Amino acid sequence: MDTPQSSSLPPSDQPPKPPASVPPPAPAPAPTLTPKAPPTSTAAPVVAQPITRQPALAAALSAEDMDRRSFIKWITLGWAAFAAIVGGYGTLVMRYMFPNVLFEPKQSFSAGVIEDYTVGEVSERYKERFGAWIVRDPEKIYALSTVCTHLGCTPNWLPNEGKYKCPCHGSGFYQNGINFEGPAPRPLERFKITLSEDGTIIVDKTKKFQQEKGEWTDPESFIPA
Repeated sequence: MDTPQSSSLPPSDQPPKPPASVPPPAPAPAPTLTPKAPPTSTAAPVVAQPITRQPALAAALSAEDMDRRSFIKWITLGWAAFAAIVGGYGTLVMRYMFPNVLFEPKQSFSAGVIEDYTVGEVSERYKERFGAWIVRDPEKIYALSTVCTHLGCTPNWLPNEGKYKCPCHGSGFYQNGINFEGPAPRPLERFKITLSEDGTIIVDKTKKFQQEKGEWTDPESFIPA
């Protein structure tokens, strides 16, 4: 009796078996989050401690600060001295380039003609501007300085009293300029006075004549009239 033969086909030639149906995996349960309490620290709080410098370090820093201040101080003084020197030289240069010019009053002036003056009178026409009185007496015309011979004040002509009276210390002078009261030590001074070719009176203040020296007899100290 023939026994059925088992399949002699090799395993690779056998038809694949249908895959068994595998059920899908069940979803994993969601994790339960349990709130955690904040950790309780048992350590003592950290307190900021002041930084203390060591004595040597503090001394070094103090010395450094002093050196810095001294340096700044000397630098400032040096610049100030430099600026002063430069300014001084600048001033000298400016004075050299622009010298001072003294505008002094005119030292000579025209005083009109002889006929402009009355005998026996003192003209104050040129007192304020030129510091001179023009005096005419019966014989001559002369120009008196308005500077008191005591301390340089300006006397006033008092026609009713016929004298020049100094308001500073009370010196008095006659009409011709001779001192007679007060501390004035000598008479008033005369200026040089001449006639030009056209008959104009010219007074020159650069030359003066003093009575106590006998200079009033000089021909240039008066004009005969």
